[in-house]
Formats: sequence, C-alpha cells, structure tokens
Amino acid sequence: MTDTTPRPVRTRFAPSPTGSLHIGGLRTALFNWLYARRHGGKFVLRIEDTDQKRYEPQSLEELMEALRWAGLQWDEGPDIGGDYGPYIQSERRELYQKWANWLLDNDKAYRAYETPEELEQMRKEQLARKQPPGYNRQHRTLSEAECAAFEAEGRIPVIRLKMPLEGNTVIEDAIRGRVVFENATLQDMVLLKADGLPTYHLAHVLDDHFMEISHVMRAVEWLPSLPVHWQLWLAFGWEPPIYAHLPVILNPDGKGKLSKRKPPKDKHGNPIPVMVHDFMKAGYLPEALCNFLANIGWNFGDDREFFYINEAIDRFELDRINEANSTFPTEKLEWLNGMHIRELPVEALAARLRAPLEAAGLIVDSDLLLKVTPLVQTRIKTLSEVVGLAGFFFKPEFTPASAEAIIQKKMDAAATAQALVRSREILAGVDDFSTQALHDAIQPLTSDLGLNNSQLFGLLRVAVTGQTISTPTFETMEIIGKAETLHRIDMALALLPA
Repeated sequence: MTDTTPRPVRTRFAPSPTGSLHIGGLRTALFNWLYARRHGGKFVLRIEDTDQKRYEPQSLEELMEALRWAGLQWDEGPDIGGDYGPYIQSERRELYQKWANWLLDNDKAYRAYETPEELEQMRKEQLARKQPPGYNRQHRTLSEAECAAFEAEGRIPVIRLKMPLEGNTVIEDAIRGRVVFENATLQDMVLLKADGLPTYHLAHVLDDHFMEISHVMRAVEWLPSLPVHWQLWLAFGWEPPIYAHLPVILNPDGKGKLSKRKPPKDKHGNPIPVMVHDFMKAGYLPEALCNFLANIGWNFGDDREFFYINEAIDRFELDRINEANSTFPTEKLEWLNGMHIRELPVEALAARLRAPLEAAGLIVDSDLLLKVTPLVQTRIKTLSEVVGLAGFFFKPEFTPASAEAIIQKKMDAAATAQALVRSREILAGVDDFSTQALHDAIQPLTSDLGLNNSQLFGLLRVAVTGQTISTPTFETMEIIGKAETLHRIDMALALLPA
C-alpha cells in the first residue's frame, strides 16, 4: 500500500452541482487540499455537470462560496482557469466523444441500442427469476447489420465498456490496501449516454488523465465502481492515479450515513445540519469546522484534537487515514467552535459577530460591539448565540423583563423591591462606573439584606438586561453607563407589585 508517485502531486475535488455542498463533500475537498499542500502540489476544482436532469445552475456558485468560506482555495478551476481546462465537464463534450469512439475502434467498448422500456423489462424478468438485476450484455456481440437495423429504427445507442468476463481485477488502494473484484460479477457500464454526454465512469478517467491528476481521494461509495474505472485505465493504456477511498461519516448514533435526505437529530430532537451552508448560517467558524472534519477519519497525532488546519498540512499523509467509518460527534464540534472563538483576537471576533446580529434585525454600532465582544467571547459556542446573549445591547429601545423574571429564588416582590431601591441608592453615588468599582460597591449589600450573590446580582442582571441569561451584571452596567443603569432599575421597580 503506497500513496507515493514520481509524478507531481495534483489532487482534485469534482462535485456535481445538484444542490448545496454536503459536509461529507467538504471533508473530501479538505483532504485533497491538505494532501496537495503537504506535497507542494496543485488542488484542482472540477465541476461534473453531465447529469443534466439533476443539474441546478445556482448550485455552482454555492459550492464555490462554501469552499472559499472554508479557506480551501483551488489552484485551477472554472472561475480562474488553468493549463488543463476547461474545468466544467459539459464544456469537454468533444473530448469524451473522441475517446469513446477510440474505445469502439479498438474493440474496448460497444454500442447498445435497448430502449429504457426494454431495459426495465429486462430488470423485471431478472427479478422474477430471482437473478441480480443488471445489464445482460445482449448487444455486446451485435453485427454491423444489426447495428444498422437498430439505427434505421431511429434508435440512438449508448456506448458500454467491454469488461473482462473472467478472472479478477486487483487494485491497491492507498487507504484500504489490496482490493479484489471478481470480473464475472461486474457490469458493462454505460460510458457515453444517448444524449452524447459521458457518465461519471468515462468522464472522470479522461479528465483525470488529461488534467494529470496524481491522486484520487473520494468517498468509499465509489469503491464498487473502482474495477470499471481501473479497466478503463487499462483499456486506454494510461498510468492510473493512486486511488484512496475515504471512510463514510455516520450519524451521531452510528446508525446509517449522514444524509441530507434524512437529517439526524440531536438528543433534544432538533435537526443536525448536514449541509455546509447550514453550518455557515448557524454561526460555526470555518477554521473550527475544518478542524472538526480533519478529526473524522484522520489523526493529527500527539492526542491533539484542537489545531489550526495549516498545522495539519505538515502531518497529512494518507496512511494516517483510518478506513473505518466514523460518527459525527456534534458535541465535539460545538466544543471546538467555542475553542476557536476564544482564540480569536477581539477585533476579528467582533467583525464576525456583526453578521448574526444584523441578520436578527439589530443595529450594530462598531464601537459598542468592540466593548460587548469580550463579554461574550468566553460564553458562546457559535457566533449566532451572541443574539440571545447580548442582542439587547443593539435594540433601539430597551425591553424590560417581567416582574416574575426579576424576582429571584427564595425572594418575594417586597424583598426584590427593597434590594433594587438600596442598589439604586448605592449606584447613584458611584462616580467610577467601572466593573470592579461597581462590584465593590454592591457586594457588601448582600450581607446587609441577607441575600447571596446569585440573588442580588441575578436580579440586577435581569433588571438592566431584560434577560435571565445575558452578559455579566457589572460589565453590562459599565457599558450602558450610569444614567441608563439607573433608568432601567427604575423601570424594574415600576413593574413590581406595590
């Protein structure tokens, strides 16, 4: 098992623009990007859009946006070009037709003229006989006269690969080692469809050859198709790339593949995002998501789980990828995201917090945001949590909490009113309205009133923030200032029963 080759390292990510980018696709892109960077090679973005029925034009820009957000910039691709373009398969139609015809001319492939209805009938008959469904090769040995007769009927053929009928196809996978396929169990797959566009089987082999791709890292779901692709390389007589089939990302409970069709749920019954754009909207950092994905199936070493992706470049080799499928531990992602948030400089975090605040309809003042950011930095696990924790700072008008929320445990309205009145008197006399000075001024009141810190500080926090969960009490007072703090305490007092 080896992942080395004398050729320059060139990896590729080749998504189909049929929807938003799945988190598993981002991991595939990440591993290809890491390997290229590790070996000073090139990372290529190629768009496989030959499935015209499922093609969604807007998906292409969404795919590129997600990759850019994650920091996985490509060296060649549809938007920046390169020496091996075009990088969109539908623009390479003539290449596929030329080499499909070469396979025909060299007896490596054949034309098959069955209609969709005939193929469906074939499948039904196989199932009725309890045979595995698949193409029965009935057109593999058509004569020229038979082909001409079908074409006279107006039938447009597909081109199928002539797979060997005996023996084994043996391949070395850089992750899984020696894999063996019995040829008698394999299909003569379609290479060129009736519409003149190639299937994945033909297109990716031709593209990988002419783009000089050295390593193909892709999902393990493609492993059953590997012998078809290998036989194509042999048919053309070209040197194949090194293949590495990545493990599947499983649901958090380990039951089934992480799927967009059946999104998993967390322990509270809430859907877990599986598309990259959902993670972007939910307030995850790209560096945290890449850190998290690198840990699924690959091992940084030194028992480290928190790292920056640029640190992983020097360590990334295929022999450190585990072939076993791995679960998707959402709690670990939240922990990593919180860690990366805490490592950001305040100015950088403030810039990222602006988007979720504005998305919530709040008016964000830059100077105020810089003051608020340190208060939330150690308390949030995602950027979007800033709205619930500190969004009140950016509302045009303060909304006080209810009397029930202000009154703390083991307190009644009278005790709460007394505590607020005494607190207001003390705060009104404080000239240095800083966090430490405010704390030192209020702290002795707890023993005077027979309260604990949780009760007194808690009711003051609800009074000045309007929330039971918010930024710390005295830090908040310092930011909003003396006049506004006293005004909000007055509003709280007015809510309490006489």
